[in-house]
This record gives sequence, C-alpha cells and structure tokens, in this order.
Amino acid sequence: MFKAVIDNLNGTLWDISELCSEVTWKTSRIGKPSVMDVTFIEDALYQSKDFTYHNGNVIRVEVDGQGFFWGRVFVNESGKDEPVKLRAYDQLRYLNEADTYVRKNVRADEVIRDQCAPANLTVGTLANTQFVIPKVMEDGQKRMDICCKALDSTLLATGRLFVLYDDYGSIVLRDVNDMVIDLILGDESLVFNYRIKRSIDDDTYNRVKLVQDNKNTGRRDVYIAEDSVNIAKWGRLQYYQKVDDKLNAAQINGIKDRFLELKNREKETFTLDALGFVGMRAGIKVQVTIEKLGISQYYLVEECTHRLAGEDHTMKLELKVYG
Repeated sequence: MFKAVIDNLNGTLWDISELCSEVTWKTSRIGKPSVMDVTFIEDALYQSKDFTYHNGNVIRVEVDGQGFFWGRVFVNESGKDEPVKLRAYDQLRYLNEADTYVRKNVRADEVIRDQCAPANLTVGTLANTQFVIPKVMEDGQKRMDICCKALDSTLLATGRLFVLYDDYGSIVLRDVNDMVIDLILGDESLVFNYRIKRSIDDDTYNRVKLVQDNKNTGRRDVYIAEDSVNIAKWGRLQYYQKVDDKLNAAQINGIKDRFLELKNREKETFTLDALGFVGMRAGIKVQVTIEKLGISQYYLVEECTHRLAGEDHTMKLELKVYG
C-alpha cells in the first residue's frame, strides 16, 4: 500500500492516495535528481472546494509505511475531463543552478557540502571520501556537475565509487560497497522479464593516454596504458586527457592503470522487469542469478523505475556489471 500526500505549505495536507491511478518514481545513479510522476482524478477529492496544488508544493510518498519520496512539484498539468499529472523532483534538482567554485586541497564530500550550502539544501550523512583533490576550479558550471567531477576524480585516484542521492529529504553520500541489498533477483525471485545488451560503442577504452605539462622542460609528459589483446580484438579505442599539473608521476600512473581497469571491458547492460521491492533504488548492488544465461553475480543498479498502480507494484532496473 502507498500513501501520497500533498503539502500546500500553508498548514494544509491533502491525502490523494485513493485518487491516484498511477505513481512512478525513477532514480538514476549519476548526476540526476529522482523524479516522481503522479496521476490522479481531481474531481473525486472529498467533494472539497478547498483542494489546490501548485508548483513548489511538497509531495510525500510512503510505501508499506516506509519513506519512499520527498520532493517538490515542478510541473502540473490538467485539462477538461482529463486526469491531473504532477511531476516532482527531490532536492538534487536544485543543484542544477550554475556558479563559480574554486578551492584547493579538498575532498569530494567537502565539495558536495559546499555546493549544497548556498542552495539551502538539507544534508544528511556524507561519507568521508578521503582522497584530497589538489585543485577544483569551475566557472559557470552546474553544482551537480561540480560534485560529479569531484567524485570521478576520487574514483580514478582510489578506485572507490560513491553514490550521491536524496534519502527522503536528506542528501547523503555513501560508498557503493555499503549499499549491498540482501536480495537475489532471478528466474524464481521477483523477475518476470529481462533483456541484455553488450557494447563497446560507448564508454569502452583499451588504451589510455594521459598528458601533463612539464614546466621544467617546457614539454608534455605522456603516460600510456593499453591492452594489446583487446586492441587486436576490437581495434584501438583510446581515451585522452590532460591531467592536473600538481599530480606526481606515481599518482598519474595509478590513475591511468585504474582507468584502464574500469573501462577496458564490454559495457554490459541488463534490464530487468520485476515485482516491486521498496528498498530498491539506483546505486545499490544486487545479486542477479539467471541460470539460462549462466549468470550469478553482483550488478550495480544504474537506473530504477518503480510503478505503483492500485495494489500493483512493479519495477524496471537497468543494471551494469560491477566488480
């Protein structure tokens, strides 16, 4: 059972649970706020003439007594003899504003806190990312992009993957290894359909070339890592980047080797259709076991879309290989 409540921010709460024909909630692992779409029949509400809804209103949804979504309405749509459609986003939506940010020797979690503060966002627990980024200098960039770049730098330097999300009204940052869910998805466990795609067309690299300006010699130092076996198999797929001049050779070598380890593989994407599970969201690691495909391993949830309609609760998961 789900409960959906609209808060007009004037002391009035409207329970629209019984009016909703469909509620969908989509979470993405990287760089996006979660989005809630609610469809309901307005005329059925208590015969009350006072019921209103506006952009900026808070909408809260609970499922089986657990906090599911907390956010604000950004789009409302209605028409004659048509249901009302609301679209709401969580707090991360406010990180879409652009600004300038310059700071030296800063961790990714500190960057995130610095971006949330000016937007007056509620921040919960942010995991200590430990790695100190020598310099962050961004001009006219979205706050979300600034946060994501800091997390990318941390991943390349340490191999640690973190997930930034809004947990029912509090922005949190967690290590993906702390987001393993006690659930097995498969032929006999929730799943009723699946599709699989393998590709080297996007985000796959078998050669990494990093360059750094050398102020002493006036030339560029070049650092290369490659997999000759996969180059022969796929052709050369090179990633190129100029790195910060404050990084030393050991740090750059670590980054190039780690990047090759992460990207020198086919990009495998699973899409699963399954019965809904309240605790599922993007960023979670989940065990998938499908005997027909010979699969039994952990996958990382890239996107998760829940659909609630009456008593039905289903979810669509987009997964990628992790570890």
